[in-house]
Amino acid sequence: MAFNFFAGAPLRRGALTLAAASAVLLSACATKPNVPNTTNAATSITAQTSRAYHGRFAVQYNDQYGKQRNAYGNFDWQETGDTVTLQLRDPLGQTLAIVTSSPSSATLELPNRQPVNAENVSDLMQSTLGFALPVEGLRYWLQPSAAPTSRAKTTMDSSSGNGHLKEIKQDGWTIDYLAYADAPATGVKRVNLTRNDPPLDIKLVIDQ
Repeated sequence: MAFNFFAGAPLRRGALTLAAASAVLLSACATKPNVPNTTNAATSITAQTSRAYHGRFAVQYNDQYGKQRNAYGNFDWQETGDTVTLQLRDPLGQTLAIVTSSPSSATLELPNRQPVNAENVSDLMQSTLGFALPVEGLRYWLQPSAAPTSRAKTTMDSSSGNGHLKEIKQDGWTIDYLAYADAPATGVKRVNLTRNDPPLDIKLVIDQ
């Protein structure tokens, strides 16, 4: 599935998404099964009390009738402790949706509508938007690292010696890291997330 961040097709309000971030440009790699260390990963999240990402997203998914839909725009991700707030905007800067997720609840705010609440963000987005985003997984994948909650298969970039992740496969998702920030900056620059069932393709560019 290929689509352009800057295609001329109008953005659909119902097509909101998020997604996550980073990458490697080299082809040679070594693959190994990985069972994330729950204690270390959880400590990593907790120790970093605040994270923020700003960038662009493009999403391709199938609606409830099996018709392919596209969405693209800008996003702001704010993570404080266990709470994530994700704001999605169209290319003109108009707010499309605000998603707030914590271990105990999730809230989705749409323009000119009352906020909708649910026990978790996946159920909320699926019932309201027609697709669910892996917000909990993205908290780790954007670092980048595998989430500590399930088994993962990781592929490292073995040709450059930089120790960067090239790919993670976890919970039915394939996370491809396409580019990292140039030194002295650090972190992921471009990342693609894909899932086959139901089909969902998320492309993220992290601007800062």
